[in-house]
Amino acid sequence: MKRGVITTTLDWGHPPRRLFERMVSLMRVVFELMAEEYSTDEIIERFGDPVWVQSLGCVAGFDWNASGLTTTLMAAIKIAIEPMGDELGIAVCGGKGKTSLRTPEHIKKWGDRWGLSEQIVNRLIKTSRLTAKVDNNLIQDGFQIYHHNLIFDSRGNWAVIQQGMNTGIRRARRYHWANANQFLDDPHSAIHSTIALSKVLNVASKESAQNRTISLQWINNPTTVEKDIKLIENVQSRLSHKKTYKAKGLTLFESAVAPVEFKYHPVVKENFFLSPYVKKVLLRLARNQKPSSYIELLLKEGVGPAVVRALALTAEVIYGARPSYKDPARYTFAHGGKDGTPFPVAYATYDKTLSILSKAIRKAPVEDKSILNKNLNFVAQRILKGQ
Repeated sequence: MKRGVITTTLDWGHPPRRLFERMVSLMRVVFELMAEEYSTDEIIERFGDPVWVQSLGCVAGFDWNASGLTTTLMAAIKIAIEPMGDELGIAVCGGKGKTSLRTPEHIKKWGDRWGLSEQIVNRLIKTSRLTAKVDNNLIQDGFQIYHHNLIFDSRGNWAVIQQGMNTGIRRARRYHWANANQFLDDPHSAIHSTIALSKVLNVASKESAQNRTISLQWINNPTTVEKDIKLIENVQSRLSHKKTYKAKGLTLFESAVAPVEFKYHPVVKENFFLSPYVKKVLLRLARNQKPSSYIELLLKEGVGPAVVRALALTAEVIYGARPSYKDPARYTFAHGGKDGTPFPVAYATYDKTLSILSKAIRKAPVEDKSILNKNLNFVAQRILKGQ
């Protein structure tokens, strides 16, 4: 997975109408020309590259460091390619706020328009749901997802761009997916953020595999679930770090100990099991539903961030299966640093980004291209400086 930092302050408001209209016109030209130069596979993969998306937004005329670049650019692209979706073979579904909830509806519309099989349509709808749940529920970094786009072609290739907001620190974070063949074990093509946080519960990480396994085994054993919930509720204050609690029928670690204060989660100080809602969901899952995989568990009704945290906490504290607390967004440069830190400038990627955009600009039927060229030069300089 690519990791990096793009400055994304959390801004409010709307772009000027005349700017947005020009962005739509330019995006129509850009994607017409890209369709001549590249396959839909390549275009879909580009959406998985946050540097390319950010550069495209800058060329279109949006601020480099504003969270609105994502939402405005993707809205412009969606409107631009809607009329020519049949020729391009590419569709953009979803959007910002309540529009994101209509993503399944948009997928079905394009599926009918292109005559896609029910299997492909259902797979894309499931992909949309899972990427949203992973980024909002399994990666608990304090960024609430408020923007979701699924982009796909007529052959079922797909990419997802999501953005989350943290109003406390006034920052946004963008999550990129492209044709991932699984939704766990670090599945993103990239996660870009202004800052890397010191502690983030990341149940989607490879490092959390044992925690997920124990959580699934636990939730499929109703007797154990009921016993452990009672244990948590009744003896929180008396639980010792030196005392080990094991449940029959589960694969446990030899040195299962309580590594943290039992009453509180290491990341979010929340007394989970005093929540009647969380207890109700856990008992319903254990008694009636018994998911066969963690992905199936994630898709069950009521399994949100609080339930995921409760499962992760139980697996860690009682059974010693520690999840990952590493922020998946790491501080680095867009295309590398000129001094080789954290890695040398990736000139091949850099050149490809500029090549795609400059070709579109040179061919664009726009009277005055000076502004577009100026924006492209600006992007090039920022990338070269690692900003």
